[in-house]
Amino acid sequence: MKKNYLPTAVGLYLNYLVHGMGVILISLNMSFLEQQWQTNAAGVSVVISSLGIGRLSVLLCAGMLSDRFGRRPFIILGTICYLAFFVGIVNTNNMVMAYAFGFLAGMANSFLDAGTYPSLMEAFPTSPGTANILIKAFVSAGQFILPLIVSLLVWSGQWFGWSFIIAAAVMTLNGLFLLRCAFPPHPGRIARTAAPADRAAPGKHRCSLIDLACYTLYGYLSMATFYLVSQWLAQYGQFVAGMPYTLSIKLLSIYTCGSLLCVLITALLVRRTVHATTLLILYTFISFIALLTVCLHPQIWVVMAFAFTIGFSSAGGVVQIGLTLMAARFPHARGKATGIYYSAGSIATFTVPLIAARLSERSIADIMWFDTAIAAAGFLLALFIGYRSRREIKRALSSPRINE
Repeated sequence: MKKNYLPTAVGLYLNYLVHGMGVILISLNMSFLEQQWQTNAAGVSVVISSLGIGRLSVLLCAGMLSDRFGRRPFIILGTICYLAFFVGIVNTNNMVMAYAFGFLAGMANSFLDAGTYPSLMEAFPTSPGTANILIKAFVSAGQFILPLIVSLLVWSGQWFGWSFIIAAAVMTLNGLFLLRCAFPPHPGRIARTAAPADRAAPGKHRCSLIDLACYTLYGYLSMATFYLVSQWLAQYGQFVAGMPYTLSIKLLSIYTCGSLLCVLITALLVRRTVHATTLLILYTFISFIALLTVCLHPQIWVVMAFAFTIGFSSAGGVVQIGLTLMAARFPHARGKATGIYYSAGSIATFTVPLIAARLSERSIADIMWFDTAIAAAGFLLALFIGYRSRREIKRALSSPRINE
């Protein structure tokens, strides 16, 4: 009898609502944290980069271990690490400790990814793409809610740290809920219960080295494209387009509205059998055009339209589409596929903020030009992935059926 994994899915999605807040908590509170840590924007950006290196440090290992030992332990471990980050980073006055807590948040993200994406694909095997894309909806919801919370705290003159405490409280309650939820069988459990002749199957996959390299590189480029925007959009609006601070931080809410709309549209299109590689190419192309336009015309209304468009195209599930396509090549090692793909993304979240920190010392406008170049490279790679995917489909259709 099939178990009902809907409560489990709800709990997993709520984790990513809080994660969506965690991704931008430091950047939205940058001015307060600069004073608390006695540094500048470049120094805070270095702390932001610690999330990327923390994520990279354990992601691949966590993904492989989740295939063997199960998804729940890593999800709970990710929850605990996030709690330490939320409480710790807002109470430290030391840049070294801030970097350490940021590193811990990156590890938390890895543990959640290693457990959550495979769990959802195993819980909903007939619609794994939709299940994964909905994660982005909750990330976007968190990124939509947080600027409103920060604006309310600024308006009422409250301590900025309440935004961190609220995230910690939600994560705690949800972690307790997930402890009581059922999780679907994982490859390690299946392998232990399978017949001896079938035990070799979980190690097989259908991914060539070229495709593996393409998906891994796309994981880097797609993550870098929207990560730069999510961290620097408010600063770009304020210092390049000349927007007031209270209006510039609302750009992230506009950005997340675009990503939420894209999630809904993409979920419908994937269910109606629109090929995922087509969406991959389309969204990456839109990101490139949007970035090029805002760099050439940094007016207020253009930046506001850009915030919605880039949220739609780069943060609305395109990263999850790439993961779903790659995981389809690793049907018995989804944790491993998730680890490889998001390891590339975590390299982006580590290296890109360091480059952005150097560029910010010269001009914040240069950061968006840098992101435009990344989006252009991502579009060319998406075209190549689409070409190889269509060639493989044609080969499969034209090959003779042996067992007929």
